[in-house]
Amino acid sequence: MPGECHAHIFMDGKNYKAAAAAHSAAPDEILIREHLKAYEREGVTYVRDGGDPYGAGLLARELAPEYGITYRTPGFAIHREGRYGKIVGRSYTDRKEYGELLRKLRGNRGDFVKIMTTGIMDFSTDGKVTGEPLPREEVFWLVAMAHDAGYSVMAHTNGAQAVIDAVEAGVDSVEHGNDQTEESLQCVAEHRAVWVPTTVTVKNLIGNGRYEDAVLEKIYRRQTENIRKAWKLGVLMAAGSDAGAYCVLHGRGIWQEYQVFLDTLGDTQEIRQALRRGEDEIRRRFQRNRSEKL
Repeated sequence: MPGECHAHIFMDGKNYKAAAAAHSAAPDEILIREHLKAYEREGVTYVRDGGDPYGAGLLARELAPEYGITYRTPGFAIHREGRYGKIVGRSYTDRKEYGELLRKLRGNRGDFVKIMTTGIMDFSTDGKVTGEPLPREEVFWLVAMAHDAGYSVMAHTNGAQAVIDAVEAGVDSVEHGNDQTEESLQCVAEHRAVWVPTTVTVKNLIGNGRYEDAVLEKIYRRQTENIRKAWKLGVLMAAGSDAGAYCVLHGRGIWQEYQVFLDTLGDTQEIRQALRRGEDEIRRRFQRNRSEKL
């Protein structure tokens, strides 16, 4: 059974504003337990969280063993002030402030660092990535400082050049990775980063009327085509659904994401074993004890 390699426990897949409000004063234990129960029902025993600004992931990590789940979280994701990422974490304006965030992360016993190097896909227009990506030099010192502090790095990154910058900087995993090229995929393969495509964040929106299906289908088609290319190039891939995002439910979402891989690449033992290798690599790289040894 697959593990969930990208989730946001504070969101519910239905109404972001209501879910965020539930945690605004303090993490909502009832809501968090509901989501953990959903994973338990679906037989999911591993969850890697992508962060939140409320401490919900940290509480989920404490509660997860009751549900037979190994739970890993950065606590909060990190983004440059004024760029995308406020909904999942905290911001910095310079290296000093970033260093302070790393110390806060350690104080919270965060398991790894998550950085936001780009915006998101704009579903309301033509699927372009919002905003400007971080400068290459900045991505390099973000990753270097995190690694020097003993942490693995999970990178929210979209766009071919941004992916190249992130993997050449040494990130351990690329999240989403929309709008790539063969060059960027080859770079991911060469640097042995793990790619977590999160395709159901798009697929599950098709047909529900929130955005134009033509735009969504184009983005989804590009992503599945790139999964095929990545497979041929030997890219390490792992299934993560971005559970909690709109129309992606905790527990169920990872099975839908896993099925996308099987539908795209073929339901064979070879593909299932490859996905297991990618997940195993995520589990190995994002172990809590890497930072606790410091």
